[in-house]
Amino acid sequence: MKPIIEVKNLSKKYQIGLAQPYYSFREALAGIIKNPFKTLRRKKYGKEGLAEDEIWALKNVSLNVLPGEVIGIIGKNGAGKTTLLKLLSRITPPTTGEIILRGKVASLLEVGTGFHPELTGRENIFLNGAILGMKRGEITKKFDEIVKFAEVERFLDTPVKHFSSGMYMRLAFAVAAHLDCEILMIDEVLAVGDAQFQQKCLGKMEDISKTGRTVLFVSHNMSAVKKLCTKGILLRDGKASDLMRIDDLVENYLAERTRGFENVSIKLEKLGIEFTNFQINNYTLSKKPEILPNKLTTVSFDYFSKLRSYDLCISIAFRKKADYTLLLYTHNHLENVRYKTKRGGHVTVRLNLPQVAPGDYTLELQVWLDSKLVVDAYEVGDFKILPTPFFAANQTFSTFPAQLLLRSDWEFKSK
Repeated sequence: MKPIIEVKNLSKKYQIGLAQPYYSFREALAGIIKNPFKTLRRKKYGKEGLAEDEIWALKNVSLNVLPGEVIGIIGKNGAGKTTLLKLLSRITPPTTGEIILRGKVASLLEVGTGFHPELTGRENIFLNGAILGMKRGEITKKFDEIVKFAEVERFLDTPVKHFSSGMYMRLAFAVAAHLDCEILMIDEVLAVGDAQFQQKCLGKMEDISKTGRTVLFVSHNMSAVKKLCTKGILLRDGKASDLMRIDDLVENYLAERTRGFENVSIKLEKLGIEFTNFQINNYTLSKKPEILPNKLTTVSFDYFSKLRSYDLCISIAFRKKADYTLLLYTHNHLENVRYKTKRGGHVTVRLNLPQVAPGDYTLELQVWLDSKLVVDAYEVGDFKILPTPFFAANQTFSTFPAQLLLRSDWEFKSK
């Protein structure tokens, strides 16, 4: 049996700061006029023959996918997952390598991809279907099913520029999932929807896989990846692992993500800012901190700013180590706390930790400077939440299906 997807030594190089890969003569001329000396500078080349403003987003990736396989693609932010799907979807060309697709492709990589904001939901269903290579009769046959799944009946004749991001995503997923294609590619856009719709989408992808169609699924949700996929690859800095059983792949990925907090620092040299000295409850995080739920928990760190003042927004998240499930999340703007960075400072976040299931967790950080995301989902380190004395005595929490326990009063009376 021939693979439905063949990828041979696929590589993609990007120039940092380049907004688009192609320039018109007028744009090139305008660039020379604005900065006449830039074109005269000699580029400095370093490792792998790259100029100082170039990076390999993907490097020599090879992959064979058989018809009907459901493949998970996992890795840290910036590993090259979305770039791989964009290349396979023909959205952007590779720098080197070869892609062979033996089937019709539908992809959902970004919210609203292939939609025209001025057209209505109804018109965009036909437009998106046509982009995917479907005939009008095929789209009409599936139309009612698409609308029902997307749950946007009331807004069907409204221009999609007025849709929320969740409505955009629901309609885009419904079109991609219901029209006839042999290959379906889904990026992490399902995170836009609510939990109920995410489950609905996962169920639909399970149904799709049972019909013999091929699915490529990118996600940080390890439980969803394990539930949906049979095999997968791990991307690290643009390089891919071998295709392997999904359970083994996820286990290896989670194991290599385990880290302490010793000497953890986030350096943004071009912006002149650094975050360091992370602690939980005043533990120096060279050790794995152990904390109790139902207690005040403190996350703290230092920052140093060399160049200028920024409007600082920082998010703190707790994720379950086993499957990367997001458990708790907060940021200073959510609490209406605004702060301008100075030369240096100390940040303290006090959290009223609820009754949380005991186990291993990861502290995750995101940083915005002047409303621009500059640190995306940085895993600072791991810590352990201990069982409370109540659960240590009763030994019932290990089988509890949720991560947060609702404490309640019960009363039974005999008649």
